[in-house]
Amino acid sequence: MLPTARVDYIAPWWTYWLHNFPHVNLRFQPVNKSFNPQDDNYQQSLIFLVCVAAAGLGLNLLFLAIYLSCLCCCRKEEEEETKRPNSCCVTWTAVTAGLICCAAVGVGFYGNSETNDGVYQLTYSLYNANHTLGGVDSLVSGTMDSMQRGLKQHLERLDEIFATRGDYIQTLRFMQQMADNVIVQLTGLPEWGQTRVDLAATAVQISYVEYYRWLSYLLLLILDLVICLVACLGLAKQSRWLLTTMMVFGVLTLILSWASLGADTATAVGTSDFCVAPDKFIMNMTHNEISTDIVHYYLYCSQSMPNPFQQALTIFQRSLTTMQIQIQGLLQFSVPIFPTAEKDLLGIQRLLNSSESSLHQLTALLDCRGLHKDYLDALIGVCYDGVEGLLYLSLFSLLAALAFCAMLCAIPRAWRHFASRDREYDDIDEEDPFNPQARRIAAHNPTRGQMHSFCSYSSSMGSQSSLHPPAQAVSNAPVSEYMNQSVLFGGNPRYENVPLIGRGSPPPSYSPSMRAAYLSMTDDQTRHFGNDFQA
Repeated sequence: MLPTARVDYIAPWWTYWLHNFPHVNLRFQPVNKSFNPQDDNYQQSLIFLVCVAAAGLGLNLLFLAIYLSCLCCCRKEEEEETKRPNSCCVTWTAVTAGLICCAAVGVGFYGNSETNDGVYQLTYSLYNANHTLGGVDSLVSGTMDSMQRGLKQHLERLDEIFATRGDYIQTLRFMQQMADNVIVQLTGLPEWGQTRVDLAATAVQISYVEYYRWLSYLLLLILDLVICLVACLGLAKQSRWLLTTMMVFGVLTLILSWASLGADTATAVGTSDFCVAPDKFIMNMTHNEISTDIVHYYLYCSQSMPNPFQQALTIFQRSLTTMQIQIQGLLQFSVPIFPTAEKDLLGIQRLLNSSESSLHQLTALLDCRGLHKDYLDALIGVCYDGVEGLLYLSLFSLLAALAFCAMLCAIPRAWRHFASRDREYDDIDEEDPFNPQARRIAAHNPTRGQMHSFCSYSSSMGSQSSLHPPAQAVSNAPVSEYMNQSVLFGGNPRYENVPLIGRGSPPPSYSPSMRAAYLSMTDDQTRHFGNDFQA
């Protein structure tokens, strides 16, 4: 035997915490905290929580607008020592936003799963209760039909057979009275048909809403994770179009985060109001349809409480037992005299046996333990897993809003950092081979680099032909010396790998054919200067 409901179900502490949230309507008037979704003021108290989240979104967007305006309007030239700390600040802000976003997504996945488990347990309990009540209706209707139609047909035929025997006719009339008692007791049972339809429709509607809620949160979690990863990729690759796209999606996700925070908070508070006093709400809903004693019986299922169906089931059982005794007597004494009555008497006996089996099943289904267990399972699913999952989803929404707010603050500063570094590159001479921007230009425009080198070579030839360098600075090294040294440095006759010999050695970026022409010209000038010196 299950204990009472008050022992099995204890509302968790977080439901009391949420139940104590201020319940205020849109006119800022306090509202009763009892769960009453049909009341207009109570609905406004939940809408007020959504409006609070909307106000938080407005303040967040206002802060971002002020921050971006100050960032754009307060531009000034930063010194070299101040640029590195700003870059470090942007990096750490982006890392922090990414970590918070990942933590929020993890919390969101757990909360979404917990909420789905709670709702699934609720719908499963509703379907079980629906199956129980449907079984009760089926047994009651089947027994009543057999008593009203099947038994009546057999008794009418037996009236014709036993027409000459008044004592047998009196027995048949007594059996008809017992059948009428059974029908009266079955009619007195509550009509579960309407309740059963409501439970089934409620379960289907809840399952439909929960599926799209779960799918929406799953897509939102994936979207948050993708935006976070792509934003980090844009910062790492210094891609402006990626950062611009992520800023747009970041604002959209920020709005969705605040909207989900408001919806989750309102749903959690409303569910907690129900979980704190579920019996009171159910009794208020069913007081016009089902007797209060029956509702108490199923909600509490206490041994001290009497079974409201006990009297009807007892009369049903006694009536069936009396009818079976009468049928046994007729089979024993009337069949030898009226052999044709055996068929109908056996038919009535089978009908009574079937009704007795239905009675046992009906007694088991009407017992409070089955429906009470479904009731407790539904409460535990909603108030424990469901509300706990909603709290985790609210935390996810809050962390996601914080992460994307930090990301939206970091991206414009990263943009400024990229722009200032590009300006630094623009200030460096493009001819400087150590300038990264010059190397990129040379890689994209190699023809321009070759023409520039050729002009430099021509100008150097002209300047060297007009000068008379001192004798000790002149190198008489022939071309073969370059070739020998190239062999020493790997056997490759590339002159880029040969060390400079003398002042007249060309720079290593020239081609071998240009080097050979330059060296032959330098050798002729050296012999000419030697002859003049001997003369």
